Amino acid sequence: MRPLVAICLLIGLAAPLAAQPSRVTQAEADAFSIRAEGFFTGQWFSASQTFDAVFGSAFGPFVGGGVVLEEKGFFFDVNASHFSKTGQRAFVSNGQAFPLGIPLTASLTPVEVTFGYRFRRREPIMPYLGAGFGAYSYSETSPSNAAGEDVDAHHAGYLFVGGAEFRIHRLVGIAADIQYTGIPGILGNGGISQAFGETNLGGTAFHIKVLVGKGR
Repeated sequence: MRPLVAICLLIGLAAPLAAQPSRVTQAEADAFSIRAEGFFTGQWFSASQTFDAVFGSAFGPFVGGGVVLEEKGFFFDVNASHFSKTGQRAFVSNGQAFPLGIPLTASLTPVEVTFGYRFRRREPIMPYLGAGFGAYSYSETSPSNAAGEDVDAHHAGYLFVGGAEFRIHRLVGIAADIQYTGIPGILGNGGISQAFGETNLGGTAFHIKVLVGKGR
């Protein structure tokens, strides 16, 4: 429910700014456009037991940016983001995790491509749906690691997203959406993720985006 609460709050904040909708002709709506985007992401990782044991929480923040190309409502979104957090190593006994007090830093860098459609039902609110894929780089480092013990993994994944954009200016939009990402097989090859039987590094996330440029 937390992603839905965040989106409802954003709608409430954006509505007064969007009270005067921009007037866009059909030709402008259908024209090709390129816009820059910056965003904040909060993700609840599917490997919740693993992240709880190492970081004390299955939630992780990302920051990122990208480019959105759009024509006649169809959009192509290419972006990159980054997550990094330091916790501690743990071991599992009888299904329970015990912290070891040894620092462990995990980083995840997604590069994602999304194809979708933006529905121009009424200004200034425009819902959209999309699906896509990504390349995900994951690493683990610790001061206690010997040479060659650091983790450096790369894996492909998939995603589905749905949300809405709120046009607050002719050249500025704010978007909020929920995304599910699946990255199967990147975890579970050792350590506590193997003990818990968790293999998916994806999860459910909410995005808050700022888009700059002439859109439809």
